[in-house]
Amino acid sequence: MMNRIPAIDCDVFREMLSIAVVKHDLPFQYDEYSRIRKCFSYINPEVKLVSRNTLKADVLIMFKREKEKLRDELNAIRGRISLTSDGWTSITTDGYMSLTAHFVDNQWVLQKRILNFCFLPPPHTSAHMSDHVYDLLKYWGIQKKIMCITLDNASSNYAFADVIKNELDLICGGDYFHVRCCAHILNLIVKDGLKEINEAIVKVRETVKYCKGSQSRRQRFLTCVAHVELDSSRGLRQDVPTRWNSTYLMLENVLYYKKAFLHFQKVDANYIHCPSNEEWGRIEKIFRFLKVFYDVTNVFSGTNYPTTNVYFPNVLKIRLLLKEELESSDNFMQKMATKMHQKFDKYWTHFSIIMAVAVVLDPQFKYQFVEWALKKVYGEVEGTQELVKFKERLEYLYGAYVSESSTPSPSSRRRRSSPTQPGGGHVDVASDSFMMVTYYHFKFLALTLFNS
Repeated sequence: MMNRIPAIDCDVFREMLSIAVVKHDLPFQYDEYSRIRKCFSYINPEVKLVSRNTLKADVLIMFKREKEKLRDELNAIRGRISLTSDGWTSITTDGYMSLTAHFVDNQWVLQKRILNFCFLPPPHTSAHMSDHVYDLLKYWGIQKKIMCITLDNASSNYAFADVIKNELDLICGGDYFHVRCCAHILNLIVKDGLKEINEAIVKVRETVKYCKGSQSRRQRFLTCVAHVELDSSRGLRQDVPTRWNSTYLMLENVLYYKKAFLHFQKVDANYIHCPSNEEWGRIEKIFRFLKVFYDVTNVFSGTNYPTTNVYFPNVLKIRLLLKEELESSDNFMQKMATKMHQKFDKYWTHFSIIMAVAVVLDPQFKYQFVEWALKKVYGEVEGTQELVKFKERLEYLYGAYVSESSTPSPSSRRRRSSPTQPGGGHVDVASDSFMMVTYYHFKFLALTLFNS
């Protein structure tokens, strides 16, 4: 019996071809390649291939259809939506802006969607950027559903956030609208610290340059690596001035190959940059110090899990680390920590209230952790005062969420601006009943707030 070639649905084939072109970043003329056409014809002679212009039109149709599906999905969301945005300048000095939405869908699944990546014509003033972003939000129909927007720490972004929040329907009057990117702040803090470059770091940098400077030196180094029985596949990394994490990764690899460098010094008389025993100790100390920042940056940069609940404990960890190094007997580490602490205080003198709320909702920490942390940082007296302020803001936010989730009425509207319960008494934020009720009202908040 002859095998029949199954009938082909040309519409399905064109749809699959359009998806393949987009997913794999293929050119539209891919469909016109002679060998590709022969391949498709061999699989099924009845297949009807289209021109690149037709394929382009199919992709645009698919794009418009998916765009409408996303708009319907966003309009169906019952909770609020958090935004992240960033800007770039191309090599031709054209400005571009991205706008990404983070939300929890109606199945309680965390979602992320790039809404726009578009040209941003000048002038790049706060008013112009505000109008541009507001028009985008209106197109998607979410201008009344925004919770917050995360931006980097450029001064223009502060002005932009102040302007646009007056046009949006925000909870608590927009008190929690502008979220500063924590990963960007960490980057600024560490960059300031690395301005205090130690001679040991300079030697490491020169060591990497020397070993990678020629094929013969590279081969001699690999011979030393084999001699001390280390894995040569890790390789050496050269740092770059604009990325502090490249300095951390350079130190990590150099410390791994420490024994190889000590042997390399014996076999190569021209290698004069090997650190001394004291300098190796200094390098290890700097590496351990930077590792905390590197790990926290990676945690803050997560995209597949909520990051609000990790802000408070990790910023606390960095604050306590800097305080410890400020009292260090090592003059270099003390100078480095001083510069970093100055930058830290510029952005994080006080903890973010909205991020502390997420910690209260996290079963790992709860309210007692915030209480302990504030007293640890500010002392018993000032810490108690900060805790009172935090409780007031937490109750106020809780009331706003209760008001928003209930049927609108004059009394519920009054509750929105009141930090107390409907009965007039203050909420016991440490109680189990408060935690149960707050969990459901704030679950959208804790899942959709992103800070990177």
